[in-house]
Amino acid sequence: MGTAVVLLTRDLRVHDNPALAAACAADRTVPLYVLDPKLAGLSPNRTRFLHQSLVDLREQLRNRGGDLIVREGDPVAETIRVARDTGAETINLAADVSGYARRREQRLRTESERHRIGLELHPGVTVVEPGAVRPGGGGESYKVFTPYFRSWSAATWRRQAPTPKQIDLPNGVTIGRLPGLPAGESPHACEGGETAARHRLTTWMRQDIEGYGEAHDDLPGDGTSRLSPYLRWGCLSPLALAEAARERGADAFVRQLCWRDFYYQVTRAFPTLSTEAMRPAADRDWRHDDDALQHWKDGLTGVPIVDAGMRQLREEGWMHNRARLITAAFLTKHLGIDWRPGVAWFFRWLLDGDVPNNSGNWQWTAGTGNDTRPYRRFNPIRQALRFDPEGVYVRRYVPELKGIDGAAVHQPWRLPESEFRSLDYPGPLESHRDEAVWLR
Repeated sequence: MGTAVVLLTRDLRVHDNPALAAACAADRTVPLYVLDPKLAGLSPNRTRFLHQSLVDLREQLRNRGGDLIVREGDPVAETIRVARDTGAETINLAADVSGYARRREQRLRTESERHRIGLELHPGVTVVEPGAVRPGGGGESYKVFTPYFRSWSAATWRRQAPTPKQIDLPNGVTIGRLPGLPAGESPHACEGGETAARHRLTTWMRQDIEGYGEAHDDLPGDGTSRLSPYLRWGCLSPLALAEAARERGADAFVRQLCWRDFYYQVTRAFPTLSTEAMRPAADRDWRHDDDALQHWKDGLTGVPIVDAGMRQLREEGWMHNRARLITAAFLTKHLGIDWRPGVAWFFRWLLDGDVPNNSGNWQWTAGTGNDTRPYRRFNPIRQALRFDPEGVYVRRYVPELKGIDGAAVHQPWRLPESEFRSLDYPGPLESHRDEAVWLR
């Protein structure tokens, strides 16, 4: 059957990889990753995670007799060049939804047709393909989650793709070298790659998945899966994860995977999700306050639960899901600052930062997106007392407050003045004298 190229993008795994499995049906297979200079430097954390994932993927492919072919440059030009050099008849690619991915796909289709090379698109980035379920009345995508969840749950999921046992490269193909491992910015970021992902999955399935429904909002307990970076890069199959969770009866976790798919189908219909409000009428006159924005970025707002979340983001390249909601709501609903700088800041640090989920959730919180109650507000102190009642999460990330016992840590300004001033921690009225609206 000749030679096939598989252009790997956000499907950096060998298990349940439909694009790779299809390419392996050919006599010779060329697994290819192209380092695009246009994407370099956007996030040192994600660059480091990506390179770790590529190193691991190369090892997985070598264990099966193949290798990872690496090129640097324009992904379309480099893919066509590799296909021509190896005499490939087809190029295989996982379909994706961001504006960048869809432009790449269209350019690759145009160039493939010009060079008489077939282009085959495959699922694999989501559980249910974006666009596979649609609302009644001819709409392109669901705008409300609950009806989408019903359709998604009733949909027939595809069968998992077989894991290749043997991969045969064409003779004479230049392998290409990966650059040295970047440093990243977050000292406690998790390690990338399918091997690390499967280890984390096995541990979590054995220890924590049954209690996810009760524990996933518990800030100090950290009962979330922490699998989102591996899903973002495709080190784990979302379908395989959803099926495993279903088998264990972890319906609350399956619902979260549906939320992930929900934003992918939203992005397919609205690819400018990171920069344009879905509800323009709610994209109000935002305040411009560079000082307040910087305090928020630095975790120095004087509101401990907010500062803890923002510091976790820097330390780990990840943030607890409840803390993401609290910090985003504080910026947009309490400080009144535009959601777009928040999107950009999270993109810089998050290992799992992607357009559908990062931008979709920011718009939901800001009231410009898919929230059916766009004017809802979250009081950060009430959130802290509910989800971190003894202040364990706050003290974990805000060391200035380690000496405060119990829930008092959430409102340190209520301590005796001399004790508060000895903490070397900003008070909210000192940091943002006119930002006391969050107290209401």
